[in-house]
Amino acid sequence: MALTFSGSSLGAEGAVLRSQLDRFAAAHPDVRVELRVTPDSADQRHQLYVQWLNAQSAAPDVLQLDVVWTAEFAGAGWILPLERFAPEVGDFFPAALEASRWRSRLYALPWFVDVGLLYFRNDLAPEPPRTLDELDRAARRSIEAGHTRSGLLWQGARYEGLIAVFVEYLAAFGGGILGSDGRVIVDEPEAVDALSRMRRDVGPDGIVTRSALNWREEEVRLAFQNGGAVFMRNWPYAWPLLQDPARSRVAGRVAVAPLPGRDGRPPVAALGGAQLAINAHSAHPQLAWMLVEFLTAPEQMLERARLAAQLPARPSLYDERLDGALPIPVPPVRQALEHAVPRPVTPVYSELSEILQVAIHRALSGQQAPAAALSEAAAAMRNVLARSGLSPSGTP
Repeated sequence: MALTFSGSSLGAEGAVLRSQLDRFAAAHPDVRVELRVTPDSADQRHQLYVQWLNAQSAAPDVLQLDVVWTAEFAGAGWILPLERFAPEVGDFFPAALEASRWRSRLYALPWFVDVGLLYFRNDLAPEPPRTLDELDRAARRSIEAGHTRSGLLWQGARYEGLIAVFVEYLAAFGGGILGSDGRVIVDEPEAVDALSRMRRDVGPDGIVTRSALNWREEEVRLAFQNGGAVFMRNWPYAWPLLQDPARSRVAGRVAVAPLPGRDGRPPVAALGGAQLAINAHSAHPQLAWMLVEFLTAPEQMLERARLAAQLPARPSLYDERLDGALPIPVPPVRQALEHAVPRPVTPVYSELSEILQVAIHRALSGQQAPAAALSEAAAAMRNVLARSGLSPSGTP
C-alpha cells in the first residue's frame, strides 16, 4: 500500500522529513511512503496543489499547507475535516489552531510555527522596549547619536511580508482586518491609526528608512547585520545568521524579544508556519491520518527543532528539552507565540491580501492618505466576500 506526502524537502528540513517518513514506514511494514517533491517557492507549491486537487487527484494523500491556505482548501472541498479521527488538540498554540479551522471545523493540524520577532542591538538598547513609544524613543536616540542610520527596519515591499508587518501594527493598536463574524473592519479607526503610525515611521522624519518600501526579509536582515539600525522586525531564521561573525558586523551584540504593543497592550506577533492536511480524495484517509498524527507528535517536533531549527507548534515542548536544541533563545519566542495573531482565516485570503498590499503600499509611499487607502481597500474586500458568498449577510 502506498501513501504519498508532499511538502518542503530541501536541506535540513528535507533530511529530517525523509528520516521521519522512513521511521513511519518501518513501523508499518505493509506501507510504502513516497515523498512527492514540490518547488520550494510557496507560490509555485500552491499553484501545483491547486492543479492536483482541482483535478480530484488521490495523491498526495497528506499535504503541507501554509497557514493562510487552509481555509481556501477547506472551502473548496479539497481537504478532509478531521473530527472523524478525534484529534487531541489541547496542546497546540491557539493561534495555530485558529488558522487550522474553517467554519468551526478543524481541517489541519499545526506542524511547525513561525512568528514575527523584534531583534535589537543590546549594546545600544540594553533592554527591549515595552511599548511602541519606547521603541520610537530608543530608535531616535540611536539615530541622533550617530550610532545607526535608521532606528527600525521592517519588510515594506508590496508582497505578503508587508501584510505580516501590518497585522502586527494592527494588533498593537487593537485593530484587525476581518472581525470574528467575517466582517471587514480594516477601515475602522484602530486600523487607520495603525497604518498612520506605519506611515509616520517610514516618513521623512521617521525611524524606518524609506528604502524599506522595496525590501523583503533578506534585504532587511543584511542592512541590520551591517549595522544599519538598532531594531529589526524579522522571523526566527535570521538569528543564527546575525550571530555568525564571518558574515555579521553585529554578531554577539544582538538580542531578541517579542514586538511591543501600544499603551499597555500585550506584545504582538504575526503567525507563520505550516500545517498538515489530508486530501479529500485520498484512497487511504485513515492511514493518512496516522501519518499526520505521527508527524505532529511531540517526539517528531522536537527532532525537527533540533535538526531543522523549526519551532514546535506545541507549547508544552517549550521547556528544557528545547534549550540547546534551537539556535534562538526560547523564552522570548514562546512569549511571542503566546500572543501570535493569524492572518484572516478565509478561502479568499489571497485576493484580500492582494488588495491590502496595494492599499498599504500606496499609503506608505505617500500616494494616498491612510484613511482613504483603507476605505477603498475595504470596499473592494467587501465586494470579494459578497461575490464569493462569504459576507456575513451572504449565503455560504
